[in-house]
Amino acid sequence: MMRIRFNGSSGPTLGVEVELQIIDPETRNLVSGASAILERAGDVNNLKPELIQSTIELNTDVCADVAAVRGELSTRLRELFTRCDGLGYQLASTGTHPFSRWADQDITDKERYHLLANRCQWPARRLMIFGLHVHVGIESGEKAIAIFNALTTYIPHLLALSASSPFFQGEETGLASCRVKIFESLPTAGLPYRLLNWAEFQRLMITLVGAGAIESVREIWWDIRPHPEFGTVEVRICDGLPTLNDIIAMTALIQALVVWLGDQYDQGIYLPLQRYWIVRENKWRAARWALDADVIVDEEGRLEPLSEAVLRLLESLESVSKRLGSHAELMRIRALMQAGPSCAYQRRVYAETGDFTQVVDSLVGALRTSVFAAS
Repeated sequence: MMRIRFNGSSGPTLGVEVELQIIDPETRNLVSGASAILERAGDVNNLKPELIQSTIELNTDVCADVAAVRGELSTRLRELFTRCDGLGYQLASTGTHPFSRWADQDITDKERYHLLANRCQWPARRLMIFGLHVHVGIESGEKAIAIFNALTTYIPHLLALSASSPFFQGEETGLASCRVKIFESLPTAGLPYRLLNWAEFQRLMITLVGAGAIESVREIWWDIRPHPEFGTVEVRICDGLPTLNDIIAMTALIQALVVWLGDQYDQGIYLPLQRYWIVRENKWRAARWALDADVIVDEEGRLEPLSEAVLRLLESLESVSKRLGSHAELMRIRALMQAGPSCAYQRRVYAETGDFTQVVDSLVGALRTSVFAAS
């Protein structure tokens, strides 16, 4: 019988994956440039193609802490910008491109992606979306499942802070994050199931692989998932964040949150779980209104502003972040909250200019400035 081994990590290591948009500087449209970028990069393991050719994924190695993540992302993003400059491409980081059309995107010529597009059809071909994925090392599969379950309560917090996809195909969606709604249309994406233990996770994988629904754990695209090969919990709910500082702040928040929950698990403290229907409603509210949402806090239906819940969470994580050496980076979340998430910024630019190309220019400039300001 198939057995899935969890390759536990000795500490709360980090791995970060950033999905970037490849932009044509003349039209400001997405451009199919991943293959050209990878060819120019040569034999590197920190750049990967994605489903559509207008996406390039940049990864860190396994990092000991947030400072190491900043160092690697800074260096690798500068290198990527240099390659893109030579090819005549620009880069941006948000959950969706404001006006490109999914039907115009080229599927990457890899068997895995062709199989996905053939099996899922329209939902897969619409995946013109871009996110931030953060892995945090966990010691065991049992602990990973406990933390994975508890993390679902905080999906709205993370989504609201990162919400950056108000526009899709030249339309105002009315959502702070339309990316998550597009992603949810895949059969193995969206909110994760609540699992009893590592054995139940294995049973789920055995069932899906046996039924031909998936080929491996890699095709489980939940908002949060255990990653047995890497020995991590992977948080995948976030839209792409527009600047390097925002990416690092979110990484610090996710690591501190996972460690905080893990500390409670180690102390034998029961990790409280919100009802599935509350998590589902709260995720919707974050996708719709971001930090302006009111979220459900109990089974009586009582509400509180999501922004207040985020501030309370930051207070709970302060001591953990100091221990991890990431307190200053975590506190950048407060600045992000004061400025508002990227969805609000993009809407302001469009309201002032009436021009989606101006929105793209502002996003391209924000990422480039943040990367080279860190050099």
